[in-house]
Amino acid sequence: MQEPSSINRRKFIKQSGLLMSAAMMPVSGFSMINQSKYKMGLQLFTIRDAMEKDPIGSLKIVKALGYEDLEIYGYNEEQGSYYGFKASEFKRILDDIGLTVSSGHYGFSDYFKKSEDELKRYVGQCIEGAQALDKSYVTWPWLHPDYRTIENFKLLADKLNMIGEQVANAGLGFAYHNHGFEFEDHGGQIGYDVILNGTDANLVKLQLDLYWVEHSSKLSPEKWIAKQPERYVMWHVKDMDKITRDYTELGNGSIDYKTMLPDIDQTGLQFYYLEQGGNFAQNSIQSITDSATYFKMHLKKHL
Repeated sequence: MQEPSSINRRKFIKQSGLLMSAAMMPVSGFSMINQSKYKMGLQLFTIRDAMEKDPIGSLKIVKALGYEDLEIYGYNEEQGSYYGFKASEFKRILDDIGLTVSSGHYGFSDYFKKSEDELKRYVGQCIEGAQALDKSYVTWPWLHPDYRTIENFKLLADKLNMIGEQVANAGLGFAYHNHGFEFEDHGGQIGYDVILNGTDANLVKLQLDLYWVEHSSKLSPEKWIAKQPERYVMWHVKDMDKITRDYTELGNGSIDYKTMLPDIDQTGLQFYYLEQGGNFAQNSIQSITDSATYFKMHLKKHL
């Protein structure tokens, strides 16, 4: 998928000011929002272009829109930094703005064919980065297309167990995030079943991307979660374009979250994140604005 077009700098700054001003105004139903069980989360990858231009300004916009919690990406393990800031400095920035981070996506796929010692060393670096931000979870987000065979899914399950044990010993949680490729048929088998059945439920939790399940799985999110409800500790919430089936802003697509969310077993749920990987109607900042507005109006009451 193509990267979104760059945000015009002048418009970005203007929009930042407008959103910060809006944050100071009374919001209808604010007390109801504060009483929600879960913090309203954002996968920060959604606004990766804005974060590249102005990370601090972008985070202030995120906060002004009502997001409280983040899932982040882009850890530089050699420098121990996020978005150009040392992890400890980035934590101070988040604290000053009033945002928390509960999970992070890390580049584990790059180590899929490397030695166990190399993988463990990288996991250790990720743990250090996660602990610096007081995260709850370290998350495996993706598997390179070259590795998407049933035999490799079995290897993946072994690696997930190993990482899960190392992360658990550090006092953190570990989770696997799905896309659509895990649900592709391999002679009557699918990778997601291999992952579920081949991993220790105490060591490897699951982050369910509701969009990708709707997009690619024969089973609904409700049915997947019902199999092992306590393992599904995180969700990704995003909508699907009615024609192209690509990403779209919440409320513009075909996924009926108004019906889905009340019916899903939330036994294991700890965090959720709104996300849109691309295909923005205007730009990434406007997309998280529109999705936040729709979510708070129609969906947040279910969470």
